[in-house]
Amino acid sequence: MQKIRIATRASQLALWQANFVKESIERRFSDVEVELLEITSRGDKILDRPLALVGGKGHFTKELEDEMLAGNADIAVHSLKDVPSFIPEGLELAAITRREDQRDLFISHKYRSLDELPEGAVVGTTSLRRRMQLLHRRGDLDVRDLRGNVNTRLRKLAEGEYDAIILAYIGLKRLNLLKDIPHMEFMEFMIPPMGQGALGIEIVSGNERIREIVMTLDDPDTHLFSELEREFIATIGAGCSAPVAVNARWDSIEGMDRVEFRALIGYPNGKRMMGFSRYAKIGEAKGLGVAVAEDMIRQGAMEILEEAEKMAYKDERPDRL
Repeated sequence: MQKIRIATRASQLALWQANFVKESIERRFSDVEVELLEITSRGDKILDRPLALVGGKGHFTKELEDEMLAGNADIAVHSLKDVPSFIPEGLELAAITRREDQRDLFISHKYRSLDELPEGAVVGTTSLRRRMQLLHRRGDLDVRDLRGNVNTRLRKLAEGEYDAIILAYIGLKRLNLLKDIPHMEFMEFMIPPMGQGALGIEIVSGNERIREIVMTLDDPDTHLFSELEREFIATIGAGCSAPVAVNARWDSIEGMDRVEFRALIGYPNGKRMMGFSRYAKIGEAKGLGVAVAEDMIRQGAMEILEEAEKMAYKDERPDRL
């Protein structure tokens, strides 16, 4: 019996994801036993500051990667949106699971929709991407940072700390938390972040048996779309202090399948945004993310991102930052 160790964050949602991969592997390989190595990441420990001020999403993956490099785990399971475009030497992002619903969800105990929110209503979100798109649409709202696990965020909403919050729909669905929410609305106008709705499976390079096993969970379409999104992020150099939305997806016109690629950057206050969309035939989609990023850079994207980073959480930054 071969044993495989999965490094995972210890949060409820991360454990759901790790157990999903564990069960998928054991169902496919009767001679494999999978164990979970639970780790509390720095990103889960620091809850009094926005992630952008403590180094960003890499703090959700670094400790897991350290365990793999130390030989204590064979693979790590991540929410793909948390995986930086740079992968440490000795590791590789081998498989990406089928992408599920990527939409953001408006949630409230008082109001049925975003349009029903009164002027000055308090809306919670952890995401500069959501903040940008929300304030572009409703500049009269008071958008505040929201940290903690999913249950903590829902509790803060129920206790009246926020009039509404915005979360990823898929996390609520996976944890069976939708039934307790009185008012919900999909934010159809919001472009998602890179990788939302998919899981990334990272492995130690050179282990061909592990690669063979995890590749049975890889979804080719999702892998293609995610790679286009990740190459866009890598080319434009956007970090967590920059509001960036990027999404590749299938589009069909006159019976022909093609890839639609959308990207959006701007200021956290929503007052300036640059958006691009481009289409490509499936066989010509390679490099689409790089091409869009380069076009946006030529039209001033770097200046927008530089200013956006200065604006992000400026009221919460210590002077030394």
